[in-house]
Amino acid sequence: MTDVQGGLDQPEELQPEAGSLALASAADDWSRADWEKAAAVALRKSRRLGEDAPDDAVWAKLTRTTYDGVEVLPLGMPGAHGAVRPPRLGAWDVRTFNRGDNAAALQDLEHGATSLWLDTDDIAAALAGVRLDLAPVVLEGGSPERAGALLDVAGEHGEHLHHETNLGADPIGARLRGRDDGQDDDTAVEVARLALEVGVRAIVVDATAVHDLGASEAQEVGYSLAAGAAYLRLLTEAGIAVDNPARLMEFRYAATDEQFLTIAKLRAARRCWDRMLGLSEVGRHRQAQHAVTSRAMLSAYDPWVNMLRGTVAAFAAGVGGAEAVTVVPFDSPLGEPDELGRRIARNVSSLLISESHVAVVGDPAGGAYAVEKLTDDLAAAAWVELQRIEASGGVLAALDDGSLLARVAEVAARRDRDVATRKRPITGLSEFPNPQETLPLRVGGGDDVRRYGAAFESLRAEPPAQHVFLATLGTVAAHTARAGFATNLFAAGGVAVDVAGPTAGVDDLVAAYAG
Repeated sequence: MTDVQGGLDQPEELQPEAGSLALASAADDWSRADWEKAAAVALRKSRRLGEDAPDDAVWAKLTRTTYDGVEVLPLGMPGAHGAVRPPRLGAWDVRTFNRGDNAAALQDLEHGATSLWLDTDDIAAALAGVRLDLAPVVLEGGSPERAGALLDVAGEHGEHLHHETNLGADPIGARLRGRDDGQDDDTAVEVARLALEVGVRAIVVDATAVHDLGASEAQEVGYSLAAGAAYLRLLTEAGIAVDNPARLMEFRYAATDEQFLTIAKLRAARRCWDRMLGLSEVGRHRQAQHAVTSRAMLSAYDPWVNMLRGTVAAFAAGVGGAEAVTVVPFDSPLGEPDELGRRIARNVSSLLISESHVAVVGDPAGGAYAVEKLTDDLAAAAWVELQRIEASGGVLAALDDGSLLARVAEVAARRDRDVATRKRPITGLSEFPNPQETLPLRVGGGDDVRRYGAAFESLRAEPPAQHVFLATLGTVAAHTARAGFATNLFAAGGVAVDVAGPTAGVDDLVAAYAG
């Protein structure tokens, strides 16, 4: 039984003081020093902390530093933090990517998807049978021709486009990706005018373009702010007749399986954009965010693990407040995803929303000290990156002089070193590889993103003909751990290992080798 005044049935000396809001008894009131002592005991047992090291050394041992120099603490501590504009309320938009396959688009929409991200020139064929007033459509490579084709389809069907439809202009992102689709400032303004006529969005600030090149979290957000500022200047200078040019824009970010960094990145992006609009003369408008699970984090080997990566990333995107989430199918690195890959991708969001109820609470990470501090630190680092880009003369000038891409390349090189030395392990590729696996077959080639495990994938793609002979002497207990480590190490590089089982002696070992 519970006594509201006295708390749970406990001895009187352990009950919270009457009228107190404390959730724990005095016996459970632990201090920072208590936590440090307990953590130090665990680290000393694992030999990660010396016997003579002070207990407070656990902070340095357990704190992880991101590629932006941001410290991720093992335990959040109280402190003052800035405000984050509340994210979306309720379920996020489940958005699937489509290259013009009408049957796949209809199947997606009938089984959980709520919008389409479309990359095709044949807009009419791709959208046959799609209710454009119910399902938002976001165009990739938003040229005036594609935007006009979408408006024509809506007109022929007598439908109004959903207000979250985006005509997808992004000439800066197209340049970053080396996409020659004719987009430039003039076409972006033309698309914006078309969008105003029908009450939809016009521009996508696609920060995944720098993420796919290896950018850090702060670099990704900093780039998005700089590109957003460039589009604001472009629209206002073109005399776009709208009370707030910012409402014509949507921002696209990558969501990775580092869940707390993803949550904090989305929250930091909203805070920084709110700050930028507050300093401008265009008026404030909540940043619309589309999160896409990272293509770079996926692996072409043991692709089933990609399901886990995508699930964690989608969870983080939803908790971080993204309005739309696209889960990249697990088999994307192998070619065009099949029905299974698309179904699993849709169902990830459906399960998170409908069964796990992740979307019920608005900003569930808000108020958590660790997340708030990480949000603060990422926002500050992103603002510094924005200032670097602006100091170069803006995002286009920073691309021209190579300064932006040089900073991204430096981070990518550091990540490559961490992956190569397995400081940053990739399950199924650099850790626990299966050289004998049979990969599922998919039509076409994989995506053109340079994945984090690209170096290991290259080794696996062209394995050496020679095998390694691994001799195991003594009892199983004596060699199992070392043999397992060595086998995994060689297999990560595509080198097959022939393991000689426990032998009676040297003669048996020599016979096994000769055989």
